[in-house]
Amino acid sequence: MFRFIHSADLHLGKRFGNFSGDLPGRLREARHTVIARLAEHAHTHGASAILLAGDTFDTETPAPDVRRQALAEMARHSAVQWVILPGNHDSLQAAQLWANMRSEAPENVVLAVEPAPVALAPHVTLLPAPCTTRRPGRDLSEWMDAAATADGTIRIGLAHGAITEFSEDKVASDVIAPDRAARAGLDYLALGDWHGAIAVNPRTHYSGSPEQDRFKHDRMGEALLVSIAEQGALPQVERLRTGSFFWQSLHLHLLDGDDPVEALAALLATAADRRQALVRVHASGNTRLAGRTALGEAAANAAHDFAWFAMENDALHTVCEVDDLDQIDRGGALRQAAAALLAETQDDRLSAGEREIANAALARLHAFAQQVA
Repeated sequence: MFRFIHSADLHLGKRFGNFSGDLPGRLREARHTVIARLAEHAHTHGASAILLAGDTFDTETPAPDVRRQALAEMARHSAVQWVILPGNHDSLQAAQLWANMRSEAPENVVLAVEPAPVALAPHVTLLPAPCTTRRPGRDLSEWMDAAATADGTIRIGLAHGAITEFSEDKVASDVIAPDRAARAGLDYLALGDWHGAIAVNPRTHYSGSPEQDRFKHDRMGEALLVSIAEQGALPQVERLRTGSFFWQSLHLHLLDGDDPVEALAALLATAADRRQALVRVHASGNTRLAGRTALGEAAANAAHDFAWFAMENDALHTVCEVDDLDQIDRGGALRQAAAALLAETQDDRLSAGEREIANAALARLHAFAQQVA
């Protein structure tokens, strides 16, 4: 039985510049500490190797401390063999990065920088496909088909890139053949690039990122524990939780008459460990003017509980009638502005987008009026 952990897309050094305060630093540190978490899983489950299928670093020029500290943490777990594959973010085009890695890598770190067989254990051979550039423009795993290994050898492929629609990039020209494992006689093909764990087929898997960095996948970061009994046997694959932050998209759909504050509270009750949660709420449906204002206040209050919180309400329509405008003002300039906006929300000559802009402006005017009242 050969047992290993398959991971990818650590993106060490990622800046998270779209956030403020101490959150970017916390997210960067979580990506570093996941190295130890992977090693702990290897120790617990008896895995002798950890395969990192590309994008270990977020850029081709990671800061020296990011690089050195990562290697030092891997060296600290010397009982585990680490295999690092260049991905599209840290491709071989970054000559200085890989020169530094060669000179600094400890004995238990293998740099899979050539498309050539690597012995992982007796009768276990790794066939890596390192990314030569950010966009190689061809299937770099093709060489595996003709790679010779001795009879009875477990063959494991390691690659980074897209298979059909599974790509984190909008355009992927270097598509890996989805049947590469069958073509090359691989017992397992470990892939990186897609940040969510997914099985392409029983022998081909994306591990996902061990720490999520976007709202795309709505899962905690994971790695895969892979066990192969012998050459030709189907691999046993188990998901292992590795992430410490949860990026979650929630959907709040309101009907006219619903209490928006209660509905939001019920929705957020599903979020555990709020300090470690980044939550984006997508509000839709219909609510009254007062309800929209109350919802905005409730969202602003809830935001303090989370690592990061935002509400998107572009799809939330504010139901408003003339009598509701009294909540803004009974006369004067504010009432005139509110009446004009209300007329625009009901004007079929305007586009749906223009009517929604007027709707949102009316809601903001109501919120402002409540603040100064």
